[in-house]
Amino acid sequence: MQRSHGWATGWNAARVAVAVMVLVAVGAQLASSTAEAVGQGRDVATVVANFFSFFTILSNVSSAIVIAWLGVRFFARGRRVEVDPPALATALAFVSTYMIVTGVVYNLLLRGIPLQPETLGWSNEIMHVWGPLFLLLDVLLGPARRRLPWSAAFAAAIFPIAWIVYTLLRAPLITNPTTGAPFWYPYPFLDPSTGGWSSVAVYIVVIAAAIVALACGVIAIGRARGIRMPIDPAPGERDAR
Repeated sequence: MQRSHGWATGWNAARVAVAVMVLVAVGAQLASSTAEAVGQGRDVATVVANFFSFFTILSNVSSAIVIAWLGVRFFARGRRVEVDPPALATALAFVSTYMIVTGVVYNLLLRGIPLQPETLGWSNEIMHVWGPLFLLLDVLLGPARRRLPWSAAFAAAIFPIAWIVYTLLRAPLITNPTTGAPFWYPYPFLDPSTGGWSSVAVYIVVIAAAIVALACGVIAIGRARGIRMPIDPAPGERDAR
């Protein structure tokens, strides 16, 4: 199935479609959040900066870019079924990990939290359920996976750790535009005022470990499937044989 041109064509078309769907969901939510900020007289620049400080938003945007790139590249190269180049394959493994983490964390820790008035339900579901689910399916079913080194699993943790450091340094410097509190944390489990720094530290360790573990799983699946996915010869080479 992986080597079928029909399957590869359909899956890459799905990648492009899902990328568009995710970007539409992000754009619609940004527009809704901005409109609410204007209507309530909040600082729009802060609201926009906060919007792009959510790991969910960063994961969705980056994954949409990567899968769209893969899909467009496939069609631009004449629908040739060939192993993804190393940099693109690594980026795909990373964003797949981040999106799976996004889906798991949201549905386990944040699903019961009431949504803000400006939150669009359909957009929220795309970013937290359907987008992550597609990236999981891409790991399991996507064509032309490359066998990546195990070290890539640990490299996958670099961006989330950098995001956590950025969040914890920035949060005390931002006035919450909704409540007026002298701090703003994108997620309750990172807010030390709710459970203390010990609770925050535990969540950080658990999430970091989960990211590395999931990245190992993503890479393990890619390695197992990649063994059975040699590079297809170019059309001219195929004819010469």
